[in-house]
Amino acid sequence: MPSHTSVALITGGSRGIGAAISRHLANQGKSIVINYLHDKGAADALVSDITSIGGRALAVVADLASTDGISMMFDEAEWAFGKVDIMVNNAGLVRLGPIADFDDDSFEQQVALNLGGAFRGMREAARRLSDGGRIINISSSVVGLYQPGYGVYAATKAGVEAMTHILAKELGPRGITVNAVAPGPVATALFLGDKSDDQVAAIAKMNPLARIGEPDDIARIVAFLAGSEGGWINGQVIRANGGII
Repeated sequence: MPSHTSVALITGGSRGIGAAISRHLANQGKSIVINYLHDKGAADALVSDITSIGGRALAVVADLASTDGISMMFDEAEWAFGKVDIMVNNAGLVRLGPIADFDDDSFEQQVALNLGGAFRGMREAARRLSDGGRIINISSSVVGLYQPGYGVYAATKAGVEAMTHILAKELGPRGITVNAVAPGPVATALFLGDKSDDQVAAIAKMNPLARIGEPDDIARIVAFLAGSEGGWINGQVIRANGGII
């Protein structure tokens, strides 16, 4: 089982939900490998925050849409900390539009990162994770909402969920659990984008709890799954959305 000396690798771990996950796992005493692609400043600042309170953290730049980004990231994590126990596949890209109007480039970009990056993350983790470890994939509740404009994005996340169920069975003999967390709307820069206050309020009203989720809402669930208390949860998709679906 992962211990207080566990090493967690979080893709897209420098901002939004990923940063909240990095902080929560660091607060559990885990060493943190923070993957980023563009925002070195945010990644370095998060490393500084974690180390300032006595934690251990490392920022690693890698393009997860490429075929060698994941393996390079594991190499750096193992060089710094000796192992990886927990893999959180969080990095993702959102491009919206009706299927009839969706262009090939936007399709390929989302498939390369959301599905391809998660696949390679799971594959590398399956090969290199310590026995008794954890793989946690970030999906999305849009898989069940079937909203117009989300066809390609939802399809990539549905693929991630399918692999989650299957990999859990494949890695069971090694004591490695594989689960997915599927957030609903969460107040991150990625989600809020150019939405007006009225649009955000309307989305909040769709939820029985009448609010948008916060990154910490998702991070707490990931932290639970990553710890010893979550060890009997395996092969599951947790729809963390306040009841919107």
